[in-house]
Amino acid sequence: MKPRRVRSPLALVLGLALAACGGRVVPPSSAGAPSSPAARPAAAYPLPRPRAPAPVARPVPAVPLAPVPVAPVAGATTAAAAGVVAGLRFDTLPIEESEAESARQAFLLSCPGLMRRTDASGLTRGEDWRPACDAARTVERGGARAFFQRWFEPVQIGDGKAFATGYYEPEIMGSRERRPGYEVPIYARPSDLIEVDLGQFSTELKGKRIRGRVEGQGFVPYFDRTAIEQGALDGRARVLAWAADPVDLFFLQIQGSGRLRLPDGGIMRIGYDNQNGREYVGIGGLLRQRNILPPGGASMQGIVGWLRANPVEGQALMRENKSYVFFRELTTAPIGAMGYPVTGGVSAAVDPKFVPLGAPVFLSMDRQDASALWVAQDTGGAIRGANRFDTFWGAGPQAEATAGGMSARGTAVLLLPVGTLARLNAGAPPPQP
Repeated sequence: MKPRRVRSPLALVLGLALAACGGRVVPPSSAGAPSSPAARPAAAYPLPRPRAPAPVARPVPAVPLAPVPVAPVAGATTAAAAGVVAGLRFDTLPIEESEAESARQAFLLSCPGLMRRTDASGLTRGEDWRPACDAARTVERGGARAFFQRWFEPVQIGDGKAFATGYYEPEIMGSRERRPGYEVPIYARPSDLIEVDLGQFSTELKGKRIRGRVEGQGFVPYFDRTAIEQGALDGRARVLAWAADPVDLFFLQIQGSGRLRLPDGGIMRIGYDNQNGREYVGIGGLLRQRNILPPGGASMQGIVGWLRANPVEGQALMRENKSYVFFRELTTAPIGAMGYPVTGGVSAAVDPKFVPLGAPVFLSMDRQDASALWVAQDTGGAIRGANRFDTFWGAGPQAEATAGGMSARGTAVLLLPVGTLARLNAGAPPPQP
């Protein structure tokens, strides 16, 4: 829809917010649900333990533990509103010592953010995490599982029924300079992209952000994917590098970060810097709705195969996702939403309104590879709602195969500091997001 012009950018910003505050700006999403960023930043660390399957998309299913029977709460917008109950006993959770140690290290890394950040889920306060964070520094060898059992209590958010997808760090062919075979621009953040925190104008809009640009005296939505691919950013954004394949770049944008394999064999890392503010549309869902892919064919690999076999229709389909991600060059390992590196087989993206960022969570799923202790260190545009997770698998062909085919259902058990549930049940006021 053509944006309505107003006399000042500020007036239009407020008008857009009030007219569409029910919408959302989609941050980076994940490939496992071609519906993410998300999102999402990813690290090049190898898997810390041999839990990933062989390079196949569908390992032998596991039998997930049953959640505590609880009626779901419709329309809940935070974990506190969805309802929190005591979860499965910790001693019933099949957590191996090696995975507990990997999770302990990730949790310890997240502790400064845990104690500093305001918990948007309404479950915890910064000081609640201090005892566990202090104890995490001095765990002796072989004591990681006992550490989690001593300092955490398992709880269940809502009905506990979980859904998990996967994401990874892709590697695609790219060049720092434009040359034959490398013709697809990878853009840095445009100089005229403006991000507005609407909470500065109204308390009712706290947490809402929009992105756009100034045109004349008006503030208008930023260029969508089609306009950008047709040259709208000429003179507005620097080209970081040139990709060899538009499909590869499209999925790297969904992941939110990745590596470029340069013509001389070198590696250039790029990570999410910002996004054009347009809503993310998962093309996998579009293909399913239109009965283009066969049942079970809507994995990332199946979608890529269809796009390559149908380049004209594929370009049109990708342009239905109006979201477009801008990158920056990374000189260190990519980081997650908390500002810390994410680790393959350990880190997961969550909706921070339902899981405190930095909290451990045990997933018991119908896929053995996803059934483990994870740490919530990231977010994603398609990762929304209670018990929704996007598991990170690292880099390389095995990570790609696992993440691209990941679709697991089961039970989520969130680990919170001991005493949290009693405080919530006693009616103590939750932290204000």
